[in-house]
Amino acid sequence: MSVFTENLLKLRKQRKLSQEDAALGCGIAYRSYRRYEAGEREPTLSALVALADFYQVTLDDLVGRSAQM
Repeated sequence: MSVFTENLLKLRKQRKLSQEDAALGCGIAYRSYRRYEAGEREPTLSALVALADFYQVTLDDLVGRSAQM
């Protein structure tokens, strides 16, 4: 599992959201969100920005480019 997928799962679980609710909140299709979290697909830049905005984290934090999250 990549750092990104681990972070995405961690952020969603911290907020006690279902994948469907998280996808809806981000404005991303549920199927795409599920694939991002499973590591089956990499998000586009616009999807990454939507995810970071929704979870109120930086892109670096989301993709694991920082020391701590």
